[in-house]
Amino acid sequence: MTSTLIWIAVALFAIGLYLSWTAGRLDRLHSRMDAARAALDAQLLRRASVAQELATSGVLDPAASIVLYEAAHAARQAEEEQREVAESELSQALRAVFAEQDQVEAVREAPGGEEAASELAQAVRRVPMARRFHNDAVRAARALRRHRKVRWFRLAGHAPFPMAFEMDDEPPAALADRPGT
Repeated sequence: MTSTLIWIAVALFAIGLYLSWTAGRLDRLHSRMDAARAALDAQLLRRASVAQELATSGVLDPAASIVLYEAAHAARQAEEEQREVAESELSQALRAVFAEQDQVEAVREAPGGEEAASELAQAVRRVPMARRFHNDAVRAARALRRHRKVRWFRLAGHAPFPMAFEMDDEPPAALADRPGT
């Protein structure tokens, strides 16, 4: 009888240890996801800020400046529910404004334009990477949260189910192919 109780206690301890390890892993995934989201937000803000700065610099033609400024402003001011759409519209505006290499060259030739074009090229390249890191963290957390043990023992607590950030983040070809940036 005593040995049976000992084996039951050992089994319960092992199960508790395993559930505790799983809960810790899930917590680390949620932390990784939060850090990736913060990095994504920073890159999106940087891209919108650089685009807005470039739109108001006077180096673009007036129509391109207006399109780029409005899209960048909308992306910076968007509520969380509309953020993906606003960021996608900024990507489309960037592709429309910088569809031709000539537009990029015109920006580069303006005073301070080389730095602005370089900064914008870096910003539009970093957004897809940051989004990929965030969505990978979301995918890992979702996979663990779908396990029965996590659902049955409510190891995720009251944390909301992780959502991926889906947007059009294709950079303009004229900016993405810039050598030396």
